[in-house]
Amino acid sequence: MRIVSLIPSATEIVHLLGAEADLVGVTFECDHPPDPRTTREVVVGGLETNGLTPIEIDRLVRAEIAAGNDLYRLDEDRFRTCDPTHVLTQDLCRVCALPAEEADGALERLGCDADVVTLDPHTLDEVLGTILDVGASLGLTDRATDAVHALRARLKDVSSRVAGRDRPRVFVLEWSDPPFLSGHWVPDLVDVAGGDAVLADRGGRSVPTDWDTIAEHDPDIVVVAPCGFDLDDASAQATAALDLLPERAQVWAIDADGLVVRPGPRLVDGVEALAAIFHPDVAAPSSDSTRRIR
Repeated sequence: MRIVSLIPSATEIVHLLGAEADLVGVTFECDHPPDPRTTREVVVGGLETNGLTPIEIDRLVRAEIAAGNDLYRLDEDRFRTCDPTHVLTQDLCRVCALPAEEADGALERLGCDADVVTLDPHTLDEVLGTILDVGASLGLTDRATDAVHALRARLKDVSSRVAGRDRPRVFVLEWSDPPFLSGHWVPDLVDVAGGDAVLADRGGRSVPTDWDTIAEHDPDIVVVAPCGFDLDDASAQATAALDLLPERAQVWAIDADGLVVRPGPRLVDGVEALAAIFHPDVAAPSSDSTRRIR
C-alpha cells in the first residue's frame, strides 16, 4: 500500500493501526507520532500564521474565505510522486484541513484510482468509528477493532471512576479572540470525564460567542483549548483572557491540538486529562498536557 493522509488525525490512525511503513504522504500539520513529516512527502501546505495573535489569525482566515481563496494547498506534483493507493481525507471543516473535494479533483486530474476514505465525525463515538473505517479500507479490520475496543475500555474506566461524583459546570473555550464555544465531540469529552458541558453545541460547530454570555452561564471550570495550539500557547491565551473570564471559575489550559480538537485516538488521552482536572482525587493532572492558570 501507499497511503497519503491529508489530515493529521488520519495520520495518527495509520500509526495506531501499525501501517506507518506504508504512509508516503502527509500534511504540514502532521506532527505526531513523533513527526511523520521528516521522512515522507509533505503534500499539503497552508496559511502562514506563525507569530500572529488569535485575532490576527481570525481576521486572516475570514479575509481569505471572503476572497474565495483556499486555506490549504495540495501540491499535485508531490501527490503524483506518492502514487497513492489509499487517500485519507476529510469533509468536516475547510478551516481545519484540505476539503475532500480538493482531493477528489486532484485524483481526477491525475487519473488516480486510489481508494478514498472521507472522514466526517461529529461526536466522540463517530471519531472512534473513523478508526474502523480506515481499518476496513486498509485491510486491517481486526487491528482496528482491537484498537477501538482498547480505547473504549479506557473510556469506560474513566466513566466508572467519576460516576456518582458532583459534576462541575465546564466551559471549553475553543478560540480566545474572538471567543468561540465548543462543538462537535468536545462536549462528549467533558461528559465522559465527569463534567457538564455548558454553552456548547454537541455534534455541531464551534461558533463565536461573547464574554458576557460566558459569564451568564457561570462555569465552575474554564478549559482553554484553542484550536491548533499546544499547551504553552493555550496557557498564554488563557493568561491573556483571565480578566475576561468569570472570576470564580478555575481556569485551565490544555494541549488542545493533541488532546481536544484533533479527531483521532488521542481524544481518549484528552478525556483522561480532563477527568484529572475535574476530579483531582481520581488522578493528578498531568503537567505535560494540562496547566492550571488560576
